[in-house]
Amino acid sequence: MNILAQDIKYLQGVGPQRATLLANELGITTVGDLLSYYPYKYIDRSRIYRISEIDGNMPYVQVCGQIFSFESVGEGRSKRLIAHFADGTGSIDLVWFQGIKYALKNYDCRKSYIVFGKPSVFNGKIQIAHPEIEIAPDQLKSQARTTGNLFEEQQINSNLNDSELDTLPTAFKGLCPSYNTSEKMKKSGLTSSSMAKLTANMFKLLKQHPLPETLPPYIIAQHHLMSFNEAVRNIHYPSSPEALRHAQLRLKFEELFYIQLNILRYVKDRQLRYRGIVFSTIGKNFNDFFYNHLPFELTNAQKRVIKEIRTDMKSGRQMNRLLQGDVGSGKTLVALMVALIAIDNGHQACIMAPTEILAEQHLNTLRQFLGNLPIRVELLTGTVKGKKRTAVLEGLVTGDIHILVGTHAVIEDNVLFNKLGLVVIDEQHRFGVAQRAKLWMKNSVPPHVLVMTATPIPRTLAMTLYGDLDVSIIDELPPGRKPIRTVHMFDAHRPRIYELMNLELSLGRQIYIVFPLIKETEKMDMKDLEAGFEEISKAFPNYKVGKVHGKMKPADKDAEMQRFANHETHILVSTTVIEVGVNVPNASVMIIENAERFGLSQLHQLRGRVGRGADQSYCVLVTKYEIGETTRKRVQVMVDTTDGFEIAEQDLKLRGPGDLEGTQQSGMAFDLKIANLARDGQILTIARDAAQSVISSDPEESNPQNDVLWRRLRELRKSNINWGAIS
Repeated sequence: MNILAQDIKYLQGVGPQRATLLANELGITTVGDLLSYYPYKYIDRSRIYRISEIDGNMPYVQVCGQIFSFESVGEGRSKRLIAHFADGTGSIDLVWFQGIKYALKNYDCRKSYIVFGKPSVFNGKIQIAHPEIEIAPDQLKSQARTTGNLFEEQQINSNLNDSELDTLPTAFKGLCPSYNTSEKMKKSGLTSSSMAKLTANMFKLLKQHPLPETLPPYIIAQHHLMSFNEAVRNIHYPSSPEALRHAQLRLKFEELFYIQLNILRYVKDRQLRYRGIVFSTIGKNFNDFFYNHLPFELTNAQKRVIKEIRTDMKSGRQMNRLLQGDVGSGKTLVALMVALIAIDNGHQACIMAPTEILAEQHLNTLRQFLGNLPIRVELLTGTVKGKKRTAVLEGLVTGDIHILVGTHAVIEDNVLFNKLGLVVIDEQHRFGVAQRAKLWMKNSVPPHVLVMTATPIPRTLAMTLYGDLDVSIIDELPPGRKPIRTVHMFDAHRPRIYELMNLELSLGRQIYIVFPLIKETEKMDMKDLEAGFEEISKAFPNYKVGKVHGKMKPADKDAEMQRFANHETHILVSTTVIEVGVNVPNASVMIIENAERFGLSQLHQLRGRVGRGADQSYCVLVTKYEIGETTRKRVQVMVDTTDGFEIAEQDLKLRGPGDLEGTQQSGMAFDLKIANLARDGQILTIARDAAQSVISSDPEESNPQNDVLWRRLRELRKSNINWGAIS
């Protein structure tokens, strides 16, 4: 019998009602689920304090003594129960506002108890509200002969052997686990302490059913890892701080190892299954563009990336490459030159963007780059209809269209290509895996795939979210670009902000002002676009002010954007719809109102709308004076650096992977039970190397020493982990 697959309701202390609650709130349905529901912190409960040592500013404390009387205070909702508790060195009050009947029924005067909780001071008296209480074990009762006895301070764990330790209540386990619980669980009495009791019952059960090892012995030995059995016991009930560290290392390594093994196994299978189209020629179109139409000299980073892509495309294997490049680094130019290689080898290319604005931006940029070269580039979006749409669909089938630019409309079943050889997906995190796969199937041999993102991705996140893709990075800006100067100002600095705006407008430049809200709301104390538009229009009567937001009709929004691009509008008041897809080199100032409401990645994307010309550009982050420490750090990162990769790393540290743009769509970040990509980069690198070594040495998955490993991977793939999103 697989004890880990046992229904959680049969575990002592659970039952049907709690089982339903655990399933609904935490996704725990089996003993195995509970085993992998790890504590989020630990509290050292090995020390017994004297009451005389306690003050109201201390964190959680543990005392041993007796209740000598109960007192009921107040009436109705303000009623509370007070138990007067003493240990011979002093007394404190234990207070209950809820569960009064339970406390009176279960706690007796003159019995010895261990009390745990956070002390505070009320009316000059130290009290602990809603304490955790357990009967003091025999080992301490002997010291509690009378209420007047003085309890000696002691380290319980050092005085007890293993068998005695197993009989002690939770209060004496030294480092005690704290588990995250929902409000609904707490209201039903399923607290962190209750969860600890359930996990204690689980380990009593598991004593009769030893857990099988989940990694091969040679990997455990090579990386000096704790056994799985020891690790899971010590992650819940650490025998010492050192044992806890070893347990965390083992479980983090294993979690990251199997994710990487799954990704690398998928890569190997894909390479065996799909042969790539061989693009052996660098032909007339590429050379003509490179020598006669290149708008500016390529940066060394662009040259390196094109070389890496070129190597993939002539290798005979399908390219799957992620191209990371900061805002304005020249990714679109790289995509065009790669498309020209496909065209020179008799194939078509398709560029898919997440929004119509960005698709149109790509279309205009490509046509501008190509000039009079005989390359036909067309657009396909939801708004391309009628005869125009029919002409585009026909041109794709005949091969007359060389490059198709579009939104998700390009993956519709009736969009057929003559010979699709290259797919470029921009801002790929906005497309699902299934949507991307539809494009791959539009050719008998899967086309080469280039995924582009202007959202810099931290190395550890890239290795996990995009671990199946080869990575290229454009890490330098085109020549002539000046770094954007970023300043932090408060609402009170409005005159200085207007002074900067007037100066830039007088020089013929343009300005963006971004607001977090369209209209004022009672719930949020923030600047809103509508009020901002009125205020700016009055403050700058000699200049044309436009506004753009997501609730406008697409045609109206595009028209307003176009007016700004044509210099007909001087100031554009907007929400974050301008985050991606607007290229106005003449715009030199980006003002972000209530900057504290935006994440680092979004602030960086917005800042990237300026600095696209040769003029000095500015980004002004406007916040309220009262902002939290984390927000202050976030704003300071923006002021200190324009390096998108550095910003992404800081964002990961400040917010964690689950909140970063792109990771929520994948689901991956929430599947990590113990590893943290912001802190465990070194473990991830070691785990990936170990997984790669397994794939290389056992490509047929036939080595007997790896049986446990492949079996475990199959089990994980059948579990509720979203493996499909990470491979």
